[in-house]
Amino acid sequence: MKIKICILGLGYVGLPLILNLSRKFECIGFDVNNTRIDNLKNKKDVNKEFLANDFRNKKIKFTSNIIDIKNCNFFIICVPTPIFNNKKPNLNDLNSAIITISKILKKNDIIFIESTIYPGLTEKYKNFLVKKTKLSHNRDFFVGYSPERVNPGDKKNTLENINKIVSIDTKNPNILSKIFKVYNVVSKKIIFSTNIKSAETAKVIENIQRDLNIAFVNEVLLICKKLQINFKETLRLAETKWNFLRFHPGLVGGHCLPVDPYYLSNIAAKNNFKTIVTLVGRKTNDSMGRFVLNQLKQFLKKKKKLIRFSKILIIGLSYKPGIADMRNSINYKIYKLLLSKKIKAYAFDPYIQESIKKNHKIVKKINKNNSYDAILFLSNHPRFKKEYKILNKNKNRSKILDPFEYYK
Repeated sequence: MKIKICILGLGYVGLPLILNLSRKFECIGFDVNNTRIDNLKNKKDVNKEFLANDFRNKKIKFTSNIIDIKNCNFFIICVPTPIFNNKKPNLNDLNSAIITISKILKKNDIIFIESTIYPGLTEKYKNFLVKKTKLSHNRDFFVGYSPERVNPGDKKNTLENINKIVSIDTKNPNILSKIFKVYNVVSKKIIFSTNIKSAETAKVIENIQRDLNIAFVNEVLLICKKLQINFKETLRLAETKWNFLRFHPGLVGGHCLPVDPYYLSNIAAKNNFKTIVTLVGRKTNDSMGRFVLNQLKQFLKKKKKLIRFSKILIIGLSYKPGIADMRNSINYKIYKLLLSKKIKAYAFDPYIQESIKKNHKIVKKINKNNSYDAILFLSNHPRFKKEYKILNKNKNRSKILDPFEYYK
């Protein structure tokens, strides 16, 4: 039977996946966001990851109608899995995607989940589909897990260049052949496993490890500030040891690092295990917004100015420099907080979505003869470094605040 693929969820994970797979397979992109579907039909990616040329000569149909995907036989789920305000996993979108598939599931269909989940959830969804459809798993239909490793804005570690974990517990040679045909198009190197729970766990610990390492270097920065120690020199010296890991301080946002620790700790708690290390990084990294605001207040105080009467420019609004992604951006939260306090706050970030630019005071250019009291650099990017160098050469030098010492 000819492989016909449906990608459910067309955001930062689903869109690159479908653009890649559509080179070899007939693909349908499904999303409940009608505006997103309309934009993609017009070859427009508001996330600014892809250009119109990237959509050309691709066998793709975009839809929000379940009828259009009923004849697909290979489903890949790429919907968001965020957390609620109480830090519990928010599986609403994933639950909806599974329910959608349950309405059209048929014999020999293959389902892969790529969304971040906690260990054991793939099995729960498999059992739900068995109960809902009366079909037999690993005989009538097949479910696997392949964690996404998309890194927005990264032009080196692109989808086709990174190792891809593919996990499924079937021994059916025909099904395995189809799976490898699909995922060999996605990535040059497949890491195969029959242990789905291990694959689920691997996904979250990849990001938790990074979260913890950034939290540690953030704490070192705080200590150095408090003890008046040269932070940059401290790192330079420490990095001369062969096994010292290089991490840099900053604001931690995005979909993965602020979320994944809670997925693992939540399922651990449900199984009567209280994590100690897993969430330690969250407390430090979540506190860095307050650190920035305190640095800003102290900076202005030295100039005998109060923050509420100051004019402030923030450089970099997205959670990661050079991209449009605003998910869990502490940069953006700081900016909105200043605005909520009726402070004259402006921002410079040419990479963010047009809708954000329209709703806020986003400047297109930093004038050398500006009237800002503080120019706050929150992102590390070559474009912003250029702006820093220009400002640092004239009278604006005294206005620059670089709390994470990106450019010092």
